Amino acid sequence: MALKLKVPDMACEDCAAKITESIHVMEPHALVDVDVPDKTVTVESSASEESIKQVIVAAGYKIEGY
Repeated sequence: MALKLKVPDMACEDCAAKITESIHVMEPHALVDVDVPDKTVTVESSASEESIKQVIVAAGYKIEGY
């Protein structure tokens, strides 16, 4: 499942690394692509959409529309 999320408060590469690391803790084989200028996170994973969103929120970021 490929999931693209808008993360409006992501500001830098450190944010991108924190989000990527958080997702990998939950799902080590997930493919995570973070576009900082576009403020998007694209995740390809077997984890549920809800689980991925919860991990990003738990890392301290908001998801547009969530």
